[in-house]
Amino acid sequence: MTVTSVTVIGLGPMGQAMAAAYLDRGYEVTVWNRTPGRADGLVARGARRADTVEAALRANDLVVLSLTDYTAVYAVLEQAPAALAGRTVANLTSDTPDRAREAAGWLAARGAVQITGGVQVPPPGIGAPDAMAYYSGPEEAVEAHRAALEVLTGIEYLGEDPGLAALYYQIGIDMFWTGLAGYLHGQAVAQANGISAREFLPRAVKTMDFRYFLEFYAPRIDAGNHRGDVDNVAMGVASLEHVLHTARASGVDGSLPAAVLDLFRRAVEAGHGGDSLTSLTEALRA
Repeated sequence: MTVTSVTVIGLGPMGQAMAAAYLDRGYEVTVWNRTPGRADGLVARGARRADTVEAALRANDLVVLSLTDYTAVYAVLEQAPAALAGRTVANLTSDTPDRAREAAGWLAARGAVQITGGVQVPPPGIGAPDAMAYYSGPEEAVEAHRAALEVLTGIEYLGEDPGLAALYYQIGIDMFWTGLAGYLHGQAVAQANGISAREFLPRAVKTMDFRYFLEFYAPRIDAGNHRGDVDNVAMGVASLEHVLHTARASGVDGSLPAAVLDLFRRAVEAGHGGDSLTSLTEALRA
């Protein structure tokens, strides 16, 4: 029988979007948030507000968590540990792989099953056709609740290890924040020189399209092939020195490119000046 009811705990922007997506699909939705007023809009649309964590947990077999971190997860669930028995907890809270594994064991000891999730879209993307999320944990639990989970996003199942979804998510977020910070730094330099973000937008989109480089580098990284036949770290040092000079001359804080330049210089000092940028994967693990 298809389950068409769910509990959503945590009503920040992501939790709000998730609860709304379930309501849009005709689910019976029970919600709980530390600040009850955040549920008002959802209740007006037909969601049921649970007065306690215990009531929220007992309302449904599937519980979706969207909280700040696993410290918040424990702070919430420890209010009603006995109510966890028999529940499947789709823990879509961001944290480290180790903490995801720890939480899975903690929930198992209380009779619940954790499905770890890493959502790859921002709140407005929830429910969109191309939205995806990483999932790991017991495959039978994922399959039992596939229809409900797919209301939110598509599913990329990674395996039984509850830490895998968190690991893949954090790898992606590592690249996301670093790349986005680079974009914002570039726009600060642009604005300092009278160039609007809108004017530079088509150039930014083209520059930030790393597909060619990723597809070229990935097999070389796996093979440990760091030949500097196309690029090399010494070239990167020279280029970043120009970036840093331009930023400072524009009156823009240069700490971000300076940090990357420091990494490149350390790689040169370690003997990788003539090697490809892929050699940084070795230097970063040293």
